[in-house]
Amino acid sequence: MPVGLLAVVDDILTAALKASAKSAGVVIDDAAVTPQYVQGITPARELPVVWNIAKGSLFNKFVIIIPIALLLTAFAPWALPFLLIIGGVYLCFEGAEKVTEWFGHHHALDEDHPRDEKKLISGAVRTDLILSTEIMLISLSNLDPDLGFWMRLAALVVIALAMTALVYGAVALLVKIDDIGLHMATRSDRRTRHLGVRIVRSMPAVFRFISIVGTVAMLWVGGHLVIINVGEVGFHAPADLLHEIEHALMNTGPVVVWLVDTLISAIVGLIVGLVVVGVVLLVGRILPKKPKAVTAAATPAPAGESPKPGAH
Repeated sequence: MPVGLLAVVDDILTAALKASAKSAGVVIDDAAVTPQYVQGITPARELPVVWNIAKGSLFNKFVIIIPIALLLTAFAPWALPFLLIIGGVYLCFEGAEKVTEWFGHHHALDEDHPRDEKKLISGAVRTDLILSTEIMLISLSNLDPDLGFWMRLAALVVIALAMTALVYGAVALLVKIDDIGLHMATRSDRRTRHLGVRIVRSMPAVFRFISIVGTVAMLWVGGHLVIINVGEVGFHAPADLLHEIEHALMNTGPVVVWLVDTLISAIVGLIVGLVVVGVVLLVGRILPKKPKAVTAAATPAPAGESPKPGAH
């Protein structure tokens, strides 16, 4: 490979690494959120579903996010905060729905039936669109402004591929750990067998923990997007208050500052999400419900007739 090309590749990788460093928190959130969508499906379908979600994530990044981000950055930078507010509110809504389900309010219907893979993948890809938007926009904002268009594009492509591989590689490993444990439990070596049994027994608790982390992550990221971007469009009070609290805690160390920032963002996200959940429930009660389709099996046959086999 020519030396000049090697230098260009090195510049692209260096720029991508520096730009993506500040989005690491959102990447962790993405990896924590996604396993929720795979729960409840058969083990044989777990990896295909993760792969389909990963393909949807790549579509989000390469077909939607990167082109729109570059265009808006060049021609309408004022529109980006509004898009991020909408995305943040959606994440708050999803997180608040999960919280209300913890307290017994179930939004989903037909819980006794197998989960619809298409709806599951569609929901996961929608959530990924928002988290991926945050990852890519943070990365874009941290690229050297002196980089040319093609260098910026190349760096974003590297970031998109690396983040997708990292997130969905981790998700695939998480959802198959129990299968690895089952395989270990059948081995002849006593220590390996006992470790496999422990892994299998621990997985329900692990997934409950991941579900909680994923929900908190949606509220945190969504709340933070709302706080920061309403400041970008002119309502500065929430962002200013958050910055004042961070400044007051600066002497306590970056970990404490991060934890308090996360807690405040999650609380704001929960409040925003609960408001949206309330509006959605209210609208659902006001709007007329569609009548349920009646099947022949549930409809009594006229006197003297027997229902036809297989009739619908």
